[in-house]
Amino acid sequence: MMHRFAFLLALIASPLAAQDFSADSEAKSWNLYAEVPARFEAKVVDVLCELTGDCPAECGAGTRQLGLIRSADDVMVLPMKNSQPAFTGAAEELAPFCNQVIEVDGLMIEDEEIGASNIYLVQRIKAGDADWIKANTWTKKWAQKYPEAKGKGPWFRRDPRVKDVIASEGYLGLGLEADVTYAEENF
Repeated sequence: MMHRFAFLLALIASPLAAQDFSADSEAKSWNLYAEVPARFEAKVVDVLCELTGDCPAECGAGTRQLGLIRSADDVMVLPMKNSQPAFTGAAEELAPFCNQVIEVDGLMIEDEEIGASNIYLVQRIKAGDADWIKANTWTKKWAQKYPEAKGKGPWFRRDPRVKDVIASEGYLGLGLEADVTYAEENF
């Protein structure tokens, strides 16, 4: 276990991580602090599999966080979002490419001072000779998965998983009694 953790730290903290991957990137800025356009080739991996050796089929079939092992330097890059406004969707966009080498284009967040390293926002994906595809399908896939959550407003207010957590743990995550106490004291 410790060996795998050291391996991860070596991947993320590699001095090669400072390479410039902005050439030919067509990534659109989000005006985020420390963002840099980054286009590179990488293998899509199940992060938990890489760290622990626990490797279910199909990278966990939608139940695991996915990562990118960059071909140029074997550094693990952590994709945290797709090209949609919410910070969601990266794993969903990458899942069809489990254990495949693909090319990605997006924004890298890098800042030593705040401890951000190899955080990635994937905007486009290219597999082999296929055309680039936009990484923007998360909300459509979510709507197909939860048709009963149809309606207006933000998806997370209608998501049955979120509603279940709120029903059991309250809005504050401290239990239903804490919600009642908070409401009585503040409203």
